[in-house]
Amino acid sequence: MVSTPVAGRRPPPRAARPAARPARRPPARPAPRRRARRTSRARTLWPLVLVAALLAAIALLWREEEGTPSVLAGCTVPGTDVSVTAEQAANAATIAAVARSRGLPPRATVIALATAQQESRLRNLDYGDRDSLGLFQQRPSQGWGSEAQVRDPVYSAGKFFDGLVEVPGWETGRLTEVAQAVQRSGYPEAYQQWEPMASALSGALLATSPSALTCGAAPGAGPATLADRTAVVTEAARREAGQPTVETDGTVSIAGAGWPEATWAVAHAERFGLTEVTMDGWRWTPAVGWESTPSTFELPLRLSLD
Repeated sequence: MVSTPVAGRRPPPRAARPAARPARRPPARPAPRRRARRTSRARTLWPLVLVAALLAAIALLWREEEGTPSVLAGCTVPGTDVSVTAEQAANAATIAAVARSRGLPPRATVIALATAQQESRLRNLDYGDRDSLGLFQQRPSQGWGSEAQVRDPVYSAGKFFDGLVEVPGWETGRLTEVAQAVQRSGYPEAYQQWEPMASALSGALLATSPSALTCGAAPGAGPATLADRTAVVTEAARREAGQPTVETDGTVSIAGAGWPEATWAVAHAERFGLTEVTMDGWRWTPAVGWESTPSTFELPLRLSLD
């Protein structure tokens, strides 16, 4: 039986379907407060750390001493970007001294410095590839000398120059090819990159005027006692700079020395523990460097140790 709607009456409205509830998302976890606090603290402290590092660097470069800034330990060549440590400066000065004692032209020093820079960064290394040692990484097994000999900068420089002068056309040849003929390295082109640096450093070490090489020295460097410092200076001078004379006031003088020998002394100042170098109206001290003084200092070169 089919029911029919009664006239004039509306059918009852259909019940509305309840709206679907949105899916509940789990509440987000709050960020750990400790980590946020640490991050915020690190961001706050970072500028302070940067400023402290900058101040420390400035303190190393400049030290006020009676109103006069000191020279940074190590050496630089004014007018260039060449800067070397005290160890590198001393080794470079020894190489230049050996070349000078043999009467070799400046080109020999340039080639030797570039070679030693590539081989050891001008450091007297006690290690290397296989049995390579010293400034030039010479191998005792290949006939360069004993381990002790190739670690002696005077000896190793002399052995390099022995080989250099045997290379045909070494005075005018391309530096990297000449150096390779002596060294026989696995990287023959590597020497060439150091020619500008070696040229600038060689020019400063062989200059005939003061201040071509600007050097400082760490306070209190060198052997502890005056007797030990004197022994080191006199032996080095005898081998590299000329005949030394030891005086009673803690001074070593070198007769017949010129400005290259004075620069040699300054480059070795930290190793020797020098407090002053004087020559021909000029004085060098670790705090100031070279300065002209009233002409109370005459030749010979004088190195003060005390």
